[in-house]
Amino acid sequence: MDELILSAKAAHANAIVLYYKAAAYHWNVECKNFIEMHEFFGDYYDDVYGSVDKLAEEMRTLGAYTPCSLNELYNFKTIVEDSDIPASVEGMLVNLGGANAQMLECLNKLFDQLAAAKKQGYANFIADRIDAHEKHAWMIKSFLKSGE
Repeated sequence: MDELILSAKAAHANAIVLYYKAAAYHWNVECKNFIEMHEFFGDYYDDVYGSVDKLAEEMRTLGAYTPCSLNELYNFKTIVEDSDIPASVEGMLVNLGGANAQMLECLNKLFDQLAAAKKQGYANFIADRIDAHEKHAWMIKSFLKSGE
């Protein structure tokens, strides 16, 4: 159960970091197709933010407490934050795509652990999050191809 709780904490921490990364891109994007990219980043961070509370509540069903501070939360994240805003929308998309891939890796690990522990309801929620992040990956890749 300890490994499962660590994975749950990582998913929660990564969702918060990923939310903020996408929100920062939403606030700071500048490009020819500003409206489209501003809306994409906004939709992305809305989706991720919508999962944060459920991730925390499901962690509580395991008997674990959620981190009470950003410092504690950062002990569990695996997604790297930006030190600066990327200079281009392409850089933002590449960074977000990499972070999204890390989130998928984290969620897939958690799903496998939940399935093994027979936590079906929680596993179903994580399966839905995997589907959402796979769709995000497809959209990010499509945006990057349009720049070729």
